[in-house]
Amino acid sequence: MTSRTGFYIGGEWVKPIGNRTQPLINPATEEACGELVLGDQADVDRAVQAARDAFPTYAETPLTERIALLQRIVDLYKGRFDDIGESISRQMGAPRAFATRFQAGAGLSHFKQVLAILETHAFEQALGKTRVIHEPIGVCGMIVPWNWPMNQITCKVGPALAAGCTMVLKASELAPDPAIILAEILDEAGVPPGVFNLIQGEGPVVGAALAAHPDVDMISFTGSTNAGIAVAQAAAPTVKRVGQELGGKSANILLDGIDFEDAVTRGVQLCFRNAGQSCNSPTRMLVPASRLAEVEAIAGRAAEEIRVGHPDEPDTVLGPVVSAKQWQSIQRHIKLGVEEGATLVRGGPGRPDQFARGYYVKPTVFSNVKPDMTIAREEIFGPVLSILPYADDDEAIAIANDTPFGLAAYVEAPDLDRARSVARKLRVGMVHLNGAPADPAAPFGGYRHSGNGREWGEHGLAEFTETKAVMGYGEA
Repeated sequence: MTSRTGFYIGGEWVKPIGNRTQPLINPATEEACGELVLGDQADVDRAVQAARDAFPTYAETPLTERIALLQRIVDLYKGRFDDIGESISRQMGAPRAFATRFQAGAGLSHFKQVLAILETHAFEQALGKTRVIHEPIGVCGMIVPWNWPMNQITCKVGPALAAGCTMVLKASELAPDPAIILAEILDEAGVPPGVFNLIQGEGPVVGAALAAHPDVDMISFTGSTNAGIAVAQAAAPTVKRVGQELGGKSANILLDGIDFEDAVTRGVQLCFRNAGQSCNSPTRMLVPASRLAEVEAIAGRAAEEIRVGHPDEPDTVLGPVVSAKQWQSIQRHIKLGVEEGATLVRGGPGRPDQFARGYYVKPTVFSNVKPDMTIAREEIFGPVLSILPYADDDEAIAIANDTPFGLAAYVEAPDLDRARSVARKLRVGMVHLNGAPADPAAPFGGYRHSGNGREWGEHGLAEFTETKAVMGYGEA
């Protein structure tokens, strides 16, 4: 747990200049569980100045010192697992066990990954007589969402520290405590003053000010596509680098010849993981038209077996969604699915019967979904699965690509060569073949409206560097 209410700027916990506040709401109960002070332009200016002042010295920190620093962070992070899991569960509604093992675990994974990369990473290469040098880009502004708060924070903070950058983080105003806990970890680990700065606030105020700030060299943003567009527009006049990890509407293509009982069940479970609040959730299940009735029956059973419950209950699989606004958006999409003629297989509008309060959503499955229906095109960000029939592999690929998004896709095939062939034709940044899990060493990011740039692993580290070519560096 943490009881901090201030901002972390210049290596100290300071009182915010902004004085507006908002309640923090526990989504399981709809009751206030704290209060957040919201920053303003003056807070952004103070944090950016601290990062700017710290940059020249930290950028020249020897690699051995950065490695040692990241190792201390890893060691200290392990001791805060329960605190991190509890804060994520309480503020965004994830089941406690899931929040601790997977949400907190993702943060540790990113720090360990970048630590391993630093052991062998080449920041300089010889290109004939030219020396190519990869230098820290400078002061980085980071804007993160609430759905995987520690995951999204650490996959930015870790490589930025490794590259020699300084930073200002704006955490989500819906789930701020994981960022505060991380600030405590970094402070204890000995991150130099001003290298990492944390402020809180709303996107249109603090996020916009950070994106537009002339002393910020890079913005790394994760969130909705609409918010990403606003960030890019705010950043454009200063021509800073903008990395964006945005929305998705990922297709899960099930090819004939597979074990449908297994693949459909796993597809439903993965779609409803984290209450469907993941940008890469496989929310469109594409199945052979001849197997549609069978798939409907399997998906209905799988959804019925998903236990909806309070986040503190050990057997809960699906907790509440994060907020009233998110709950209402999901309800609107479910009603549109019914109105536009999709077949409601399981779930539907309203809370599950056992809940009078809390932002709980029924695990919902639609079938006979047409590619032009709203539920097949818009990111719902909730536990809603759309099943779409197709005639052959070519039509499945065409349907999968018929979206403005391009983050992830999933392919289940009876043989690996067929799966690989389909994967090459999908216009997305990531493809999971036959149940392959996410790889923390692989680049994470998408095409088109799903963003630009990449996070995780070597590619994530490269995002925080600038490339300099020094001609004539080598011997004649």
